[in-house]
Amino acid sequence: MISISRRVFLKVGGGIAAGAVIGVPHLTQAAATTPEPQVIGRVNLPYPMKAIINAQKLQVNTPVSFFYPDASSPCALIKMGAPVPGGIGPERDIVAYSTLCTHMGCPVTYDAGPRVFKCPCHFSIFDPENTGQMVSGQATENLPSIVLEYNSNDDSVRAVAVEGLIYGRQSNLL
Repeated sequence: MISISRRVFLKVGGGIAAGAVIGVPHLTQAAATTPEPQVIGRVNLPYPMKAIINAQKLQVNTPVSFFYPDASSPCALIKMGAPVPGGIGPERDIVAYSTLCTHMGCPVTYDAGPRVFKCPCHFSIFDPENTGQMVSGQATENLPSIVLEYNSNDDSVRAVAVEGLIYGRQSNLL
């Protein structure tokens, strides 16, 4: 049996670890044949762009259902009728949110009377006119907001990203 002191073990082990850390980036760079374009600081995957509706087809205070960023993510788009924070379109009044409650994922519904999203499971209420803010109930976070783009050339409204984490996910993009 070979006897190695702790000091020798740590010196040799530390040297091997340092060599690996120094050598690996050079090996990785040498192996890459085609450099991929990178966005400095990017930590997420890019969201898909999805056309939803033409703005002229929207009726004030009437939600339009759609799925974004995938078929498992129900959302609602609403023309509020007056400019709101984050609103897009000619009147800056079109917004969209995930319709999964941030408390336990129950589907929220839009109530046109008080102009709020309500969760039937635990009675949370969210304000679409104020960035999906949680107003009352068990939820502790706002509804995830769907980032929209408006194209004035063809009057189209498109979903391009999600701000906030959709309930039950570690990442919005699966």
